[in-house]
Amino acid sequence: MGTSKATDFVTMNIIESSMISACREMGITLMKTSYSTIFNEALDFTCAIASAEGEMWAVAEFCPAQIGGMPLIISSSLKEIPLETINPGDVIVHNDPYRGGLHTPEHTLFCPVFVDDQLVAFTVAIGHVAEVGGMVPGGFASEATEIFHEGIRVPPVKIKKRGEDVEEVWKLWLANVRTPRYNYGDMRALISGVEVGAERLAQTISKYGVDHFRKICADLMDYSEARMRAEIRDLPDGAYPFHDFMDNDGVTDQEIRINVECFIQDDEIVVDFEGSSPQVGGPINATLGVTWSAAYNAILHLTDPSIPKNSGCFRPIHVLAPAGTVVNVDYPAPEVGGNTETHPRIAGAVIGALAPASPERAFASEGGTHLNFVFGGQDKANDEYFACYDIEVVGWGATRHADGNDATDSINGNCRVTPVEVFETRYPWLTEEVSLIPDSGGAGATRGGLGTRRIWTCLDAEITCSQLTDRHVHQAWGLNGGGSGTSGMTLYMAAGSSEWQNMMQAFGKASTSKWSNVVIKPGDRVEIVTPGGGGYGSPSERDPELVQEDLAEGYVTAERARADYGLGAGGD
Repeated sequence: MGTSKATDFVTMNIIESSMISACREMGITLMKTSYSTIFNEALDFTCAIASAEGEMWAVAEFCPAQIGGMPLIISSSLKEIPLETINPGDVIVHNDPYRGGLHTPEHTLFCPVFVDDQLVAFTVAIGHVAEVGGMVPGGFASEATEIFHEGIRVPPVKIKKRGEDVEEVWKLWLANVRTPRYNYGDMRALISGVEVGAERLAQTISKYGVDHFRKICADLMDYSEARMRAEIRDLPDGAYPFHDFMDNDGVTDQEIRINVECFIQDDEIVVDFEGSSPQVGGPINATLGVTWSAAYNAILHLTDPSIPKNSGCFRPIHVLAPAGTVVNVDYPAPEVGGNTETHPRIAGAVIGALAPASPERAFASEGGTHLNFVFGGQDKANDEYFACYDIEVVGWGATRHADGNDATDSINGNCRVTPVEVFETRYPWLTEEVSLIPDSGGAGATRGGLGTRRIWTCLDAEITCSQLTDRHVHQAWGLNGGGSGTSGMTLYMAAGSSEWQNMMQAFGKASTSKWSNVVIKPGDRVEIVTPGGGGYGSPSERDPELVQEDLAEGYVTAERARADYGLGAGGD
């Protein structure tokens, strides 16, 4: 069984497919057994398989925000838990952003895979846990000024040893969250996922033998590397700069610059973030893992999607992120919004930079936010606390060939919105409206995707709400003459009033998009408007028939059809 054999392409594809299938089964297990809507409805998790040294071998098609940062998370953890101390039946948990993690809600679970008494691999699940303690329910402390405001940090520790729970770890972790029953259920789901994956992977490894399996995985990574190098080689050599801005950090109203210059030479690319703003006082700083992941995410969008997703395809991509900046934060600054808000801005800037080199695949800016509306309160029926992390969807940017997608999660999410029926069953909100917003997509030869509007009324309980979003000021940009998408906004109307106000007006907050601990009372209403995507190409080049179709569907109004495209409702 230990004899190495030559690898053939068919066998390599079969084993890769087997690993991806195991990752998918991990995700389905997680979805079906979890308690929180962020897992079982939104699917905010990623499942993968890694080598014993921390190289990612395979990953399923869940949340891309976690893919590029996974190798750093694994390798960082193994520095603290040596391989020789890991045994069959162990499960490791880790969520510390300053130990290679992405942000505090993101919990990483590792399960070792032993075959013939050898540690061959890890199955890995990264999931966004909705409640992590800290200064707000729901995990997004938008007014945090240090990491300690953002919730419990768990360094790499064993939550199971040789198949048995480590009760002290469970007690310590559950004592620091507002919803221990839900957290317990979600953690059990994560554990079940990696254990199922470990069982499936062990069967595959045993079938081929440990040495042959390792050789195949090494060849698979080399193959991915070669495919990525071929893609980069097809791009023109040169230096490609770009920059974008975030509105503010939630603490001050100063805009934050994301600066990037991409250098392409032969079959390698350097992504340099020199010139980005220094790290800020509010929680939109990105850890190094987030910036790695965002840069990889962007380049994966601009290259052949059939390239196997593993550590090999990242080898030709070199990311330079100066320490102490908004793209590589130093301890103990806050960072929870870096993984949701700064990641899409970083990825968008890289795509904007590379658009001249890859015009056929580049696209205008998408809405670039997950909205991150979080809330908690007392569930009267069950006499326990509830907490929720709600994701909303945005308009995507247009490409040279097609309009942007409407109402789609941001570039790093790939998550679903919670159905209204589930949402109203679980939480004390009445949903008055969920709709697409006409005219929210940027005009162009191809039009940006539409953002959405959602209006809620608070029912029979006070709800403590927070939000960490962006693009209330800086809109999604267009490409090659395309127009910008419209801004997002969040509004509040007190019970008995007929006036909508933003959070600065209603509660004296420093930002309209980033605020914490607003108490919404029965009868109060909240309106969330999400950004539209940017357009591509001059609006004068848009096919008049497509404008008429947009008018008929209600995607654009007659006024905008005249102003942007010179076309009226009658086609004149």
